[in-house]
Amino acid sequence: MAFTARTKKKADLTLLMPHETKPRKYKSKFERTVGDFLGTRASYEPDKLKFIQPSKQRLYIPDFKIGESTYIESKGKWTAEDRAKHVWIKEQHPDKRIILLFQNAKVRLSKVSKTTYGDWATKNGLEWYDWKDGLPEDIIKTTDDNQPSGRNPRRGRRNSSKPK
Repeated sequence: MAFTARTKKKADLTLLMPHETKPRKYKSKFERTVGDFLGTRASYEPDKLKFIQPSKQRLYIPDFKIGESTYIESKGKWTAEDRAKHVWIKEQHPDKRIILLFQNAKVRLSKVSKTTYGDWATKNGLEWYDWKDGLPEDIIKTTDDNQPSGRNPRRGRRNSSKPK
């Protein structure tokens, strides 16, 4: 273990990819959980994808990259801004496979809505999975040649609307 200069917290250097020089700093506990599960099979926020929000050019940084053009976005809270952003990104980056991994896909969009996170994603043609059910083996094995593949201990049923 090493200490980071700013926070004086311990950082696990074993999860670094060959191109990573600093310990990963996750934005949420759920991202850390997914990052710990994927280990060295995935890079954390390695790329920035430009997309245009009406009247504004923006950047989207996917949470994890697990293949040449496959990304996993771990979502705990799924806000209206997140939903709109992912529809724009899907339209503007049809060559990218962005997989939403919900902490709980059965959460409703709001207290008064009957629509769940998973229902909304399916309706809008977004590929998604529920963390509780795990990721399918084909996604776990979607790694670059230099990354070791491993088995998925959280294998479960598939919940997705696969892009065409």
